[in-house]
Amino acid sequence: MNQRTLADPRGFRHDGDGNHRFLVGLLGSGIAGSLTPGLHETEADRLGLNYTYRVIDLDVIGQAAENSAALVRQAADLGFDGLNVTHPSKQLVQDGLDELSAEARILGAVNTITFHQGKAVGHNTDHTGFIAGLQAGLPTAATDAVVLLGAGGAGAAVAFGLLRNGTRHLVISDIEPARAEALALRLSPHFPDSRLSVDGTDAVAGSIRTATGLVNSTPIGMTGHPGLPIDPDVIHSRLWVADVIYRPLETELIKAARAKGCKVLDGGRMVVGQAAAAFELFTGIPADAEGMLATFRREVS
Repeated sequence: MNQRTLADPRGFRHDGDGNHRFLVGLLGSGIAGSLTPGLHETEADRLGLNYTYRVIDLDVIGQAAENSAALVRQAADLGFDGLNVTHPSKQLVQDGLDELSAEARILGAVNTITFHQGKAVGHNTDHTGFIAGLQAGLPTAATDAVVLLGAGGAGAAVAFGLLRNGTRHLVISDIEPARAEALALRLSPHFPDSRLSVDGTDAVAGSIRTATGLVNSTPIGMTGHPGLPIDPDVIHSRLWVADVIYRPLETELIKAARAKGCKVLDGGRMVVGQAAAAFELFTGIPADAEGMLATFRREVS
């Protein structure tokens, strides 16, 4: 990659009165239609910030995912203030970083990078995004016993967020049992007061029947992957149900849970929560998460 790919912004880093011009970006593959730039720029406009958000799509610029770490260093050299990171680069960027936050180190994934005082620091705002969304959307939800479907990157962030927020028993189920086991083993030492257990997909129904909450972090239900990740008959009205999928917002799981009288949380809250947390890391200014959510719902509808 050469400098023309990212367009060197250093000639216009500050405006005439000395105010900082923020330049951030999103690094990943197949992200041309991402809603993230609009979320950030609309919030920046509300705050009166000079803020530019660029999409760095590996497919568009002809770069392999394995070059993600090098692209991070080039973004730093070009004067970016930070990057959001998505699939397939969340693990691959780490070789281009100087430091990792404690959470990113535990999760083994980075979705936000800040450049400050010559250092590239990796963060993970997915876990805070989920919990912020849960607290805002379902403020009375009991989180003492939760079943998590899916142990991939999103699932790991949700698990970490729930445990950090006080979940005492977390059951993890994944179509690949070894992945669920690995996640439980990785997180258990950091939460000695909580119990983590693993259910096979054929046994998770029993855990759902006694749980207070259910979170889907599998791809099942998103556009191109229709259906439900569980038998809807195991959903009960005492359960709150959350989905991390946001395209569509109204997944089959959310529909089935609402029909059973459950309180539900769609994936929009997590998207907005992680974006708001990243915005504050980039600018040092707290974002209006509810305003960003309104922007998101306008764009996704």
